[in-house]
Order: sequence, then C-alpha cells, then structure tokens
Amino acid sequence: MTGAMNPEQSIRDEAVGWALRMREPDFADWDGFTAWLEIDPAHSAAYDEVQFALGEADAALELLPDAAAEPAYVAAANDNPPGWFASRRGWLGGAIAASLVLAITSVLWFSPRGEQLYATAPGETRLIALADGSTVTLAGGSRIAIEGEREARLEAGQALFTIRHQTANPFVLTAGEDRLVDAGTVFDVRLAGSRVDLTVAEGAVIVNPKGQNLMVTAGGRAVRQAGGRYSLASVDPQAVGEWSRGRISFESASLAEIAAELSRATGRRFTSADSTTKLSGSIALDEVRTDPRALEALLGVKVRAAGEDWVLEAE
Repeated sequence: MTGAMNPEQSIRDEAVGWALRMREPDFADWDGFTAWLEIDPAHSAAYDEVQFALGEADAALELLPDAAAEPAYVAAANDNPPGWFASRRGWLGGAIAASLVLAITSVLWFSPRGEQLYATAPGETRLIALADGSTVTLAGGSRIAIEGEREARLEAGQALFTIRHQTANPFVLTAGEDRLVDAGTVFDVRLAGSRVDLTVAEGAVIVNPKGQNLMVTAGGRAVRQAGGRYSLASVDPQAVGEWSRGRISFESASLAEIAAELSRATGRRFTSADSTTKLSGSIALDEVRTDPRALEALLGVKVRAAGEDWVLEAE
C-alpha cells in the first residue's frame, strides 16, 4: 500500500527496478543504467542500499527448507504443532519473495548498536523476513528495530508477527515499557504513546513475564491502560492483523482517533477535533483511499476537504 510518494521513495523504487532488471539473463541496458547513476549521487547510494537488502532477502530464501526435509527441520528447531510450517510454507515462500520488492523499499539502516531499523511512511506496509523463516509485517507510519534473529523493539505504530515458536529460544518483543514473549505463532501489536494493544490469532503471548506474567491466548486482546494495568477482552482471531489485508476495525473510538488511524493506514491526511463522538465499525481502506467522502456513508459522519486534509465531523 503506498500513499503520496516522496522523492526519496521514488529514487528507491527506481533503484529496485534497475536491480531486478539487472538480474534478468538478457539484461543489456548498461548505458541506461550508467546514465541513471550519473544523474544524482543519491541514485548510487539508493542502488547500493537495494543491493544489500536483496542479498539479505536471498539469504532468507535459502533458509526455507524443502518440503521433503521439513519434518527433520521441525523436529530439530521448532515445537509448533505438526504440519504448521507445511501449511504455511507456500505463504512464507511468497511472502519472502514479495519482500524482494517490499522490504527493500523500506527505510532500512543500521543503528550504532548494530540493530536493523525499519520505518514506513503513512499508507505503506512492509514485509520483513527474519532469518528463521518468521516474518514481521510493518503497518504504515511505523518503526521497528530488529535486534538479532529472536528479538525486536517496536518503537511506534503497528506490526503483525508470524513467528516460528521455539520454547528454548522464544521471540521477544519490546513495546514501550512492556516485554512480550512469544508462546505461540501469530500476534499483532499496536503502540501509540504508552498504550500497547495486543491481539493474538494463534498460540499465546506472555506479557511481562517478570511482572504481570499475563498470558494472552488465541482470540484474546490485552490493552495497556494508564498506570501499566492491562484490560482483557475477546477478539475474532480471523480479524487479527486485518489491516494487512486492507481493512481496519475500531470499537468505541473517537473521531479524532479514527482520523489518526486512517491517516496512518491510507497515507491521506485525515483530521478531527472531535474527541467526544464515539463510533464502532469496519472500513475497507481501498475505498476510503480512493474517495475519502465514502466515510460519510460508512460512518454516518460529515467529511469535508480543507486543503490537503480531510476533516471528519459528527453530523
């Protein structure tokens, strides 16, 4: 998903195009490639970044086991239920292949501590393939640091985690002040300020093992409230991470909160000064991205243009 493209993103996308074309056996446009490099020093820097990320993606692809070898691989390194990896192998292979185009157009750099840092612009999603076959899908307007193979830190926004569970070496996510330890497979985390919103589709996640030691199982939701306490609720497991499939849902959210979420998810700028009106619903993002006024029928609100902004107001 991509919103308005900035110049840096455009250069990265051009670099991706050149890098992928140069992998074709019959590539011959060396003069065109040289001319593109000479236009701007930023082109060469972007191309180097893309080639590095392609190498990382190639390495991840090599780690995918063959179907015939899967039982030994699972027995040695993973304690998910039998058949888990097989049932997802086709999806993982396609996802990692997609990462050749998606992850490399993310903002990827290395911190002084050696972390891999990723960020997305509003309206974008990015797939990050981890070395063990796990994946992280990063929502728009989000930032995450990958700290090795089995640890990450969500700095802002939202991400969907599909993790190969290992009892002896669990995946650990830091979100704000909280530590979330994977005890299952698929979970979604949203971080907004100090508010952490965790939903679990498969398996379980343990919240702060050395503190609350709260286990959230499939179909569960835990939201961090003021003071560090968590409230618990139930969710439809099928709806977990639905933003990655082009839909967002909200329950008793203010128009201001909905506007902020729509801005992050679509790349369009929505605003609202109304923090009193509360609404619940589900929105298909493509329809709103194409025509923001579609929200009038979907939510029963007024939508008006104000320059480049779209203002949401109660009727």
